[in-house]
Amino acid sequence: MGDYLAVELICAKRDGEELAPGALAWFVDAATNGRIPDEQTSAMLMAIFFQGLSAAELSAWTAAIIDSGERLDLSCLPRPTVDKHSTGGVGDKVSLVLAPLVAACGAAVPQLSGRGLGHTGGTLDKLEAIEGWRASLANEEILRQLDDVGAVICAAGPGLAPADRKLYALRDITGSVESIPLIAASIMGKKIAEGTGSLVLDVKVGCGAFMKERGRARTLAETMVGLGADYGVRTTALLTGMDTPLGRAAGNALEVAEAEETLAGGGPDDLVAVTLALAREMVRLAGLEADPAEVLAGGRAMDVWRDMIAAQGGNLAAGMPVARVVEVVGSPADGVLSRVDAMAVGMAAWRLGAGRGSQEDPVDHAAGVVCLAKPGETVRAGQPLLELHTSEENLLAGALAALEGGFDVIDTPDGSCGSCDDRPSERALVIERIGNEQE
Repeated sequence: MGDYLAVELICAKRDGEELAPGALAWFVDAATNGRIPDEQTSAMLMAIFFQGLSAAELSAWTAAIIDSGERLDLSCLPRPTVDKHSTGGVGDKVSLVLAPLVAACGAAVPQLSGRGLGHTGGTLDKLEAIEGWRASLANEEILRQLDDVGAVICAAGPGLAPADRKLYALRDITGSVESIPLIAASIMGKKIAEGTGSLVLDVKVGCGAFMKERGRARTLAETMVGLGADYGVRTTALLTGMDTPLGRAAGNALEVAEAEETLAGGGPDDLVAVTLALAREMVRLAGLEADPAEVLAGGRAMDVWRDMIAAQGGNLAAGMPVARVVEVVGSPADGVLSRVDAMAVGMAAWRLGAGRGSQEDPVDHAAGVVCLAKPGETVRAGQPLLELHTSEENLLAGALAALEGGFDVIDTPDGSCGSCDDRPSERALVIERIGNEQE
């Protein structure tokens, strides 16, 4: 690796020049190991935000993230390995059901997950609502649990892609998060370093998602799928809708309870549909013949869930944290609930204490929002539409403010949905599929 002047590389990228792979590798390494100041790293990130990265630059940037730390070797496992990553949404507890379900189908599922920030929840925060459950596992523990149980959901260790932690922390505070190449490199760098053989990406689209527009979501998906191909990881992406919260619960303990309901054979239809769509992709990429719907109905996924939680110290018998304060939001009129805005619900849950404003903030595991009615359902004036759960009564006002304008009831006294134009959106939950593997 040669030696460069950081300011010269920053200026070159600022002016739209293409940087050599060696220069990008040097810059990421220098930023990670403190050889250049955070101000210069932030300047480079902003230059990339505006100028983008070519395919060659993106490959080099991603490689530098992967090479900044260790790589897990999962080749010793007797099962095929497959993972899933979601770009985040409101009520997205899919991983809690999906990991044990796909493991019950015969795969090994190494799901290295993160924490929530802002209106989107984090899988680790949800699982930490379970008494005794621990997120941090040594590599040896991860391998042992994958061999014994078939699934693990845990935090990435400090040795895995440390460059990404440094770069993401600076992106988060400098307004350079919403860059497709930087997002793609961040996600795929970690997943490739994780060592999985196959990967399914759940790229959320809609008002409650990071990507609001389908075109940008597709570009992100195609970019990540391309990086997977570069590294020999069989990768597909599903674009899934996030205009309405997924399921009925948004909030850590509330979502764990809903995931368990789904594993027991119940659960909201939309959550089950998205989970099974992703599970079928994962099972197919892993080369397995199992039918996830049959496995879920047969109860084997629930068995794996219990074993997975117990292996990480969790005590499901202790029950979930319960909020001290519960406030009900009623329907303003008779009619049909035509819209529940995912962003509004996510912001309300955050203001109730379910989320955090910075990575260091604590979360209230009992806090959140329950959607008692879903779009398309007939409601009556005063009928409960939402439940707000929190431990601090003074947080209710902010949550109620976040929900203003966040749902619509169509005034149809006869209980119908009115004209075709007034009907709730019937957008498919799974919008599009993008893949790199051989069909």
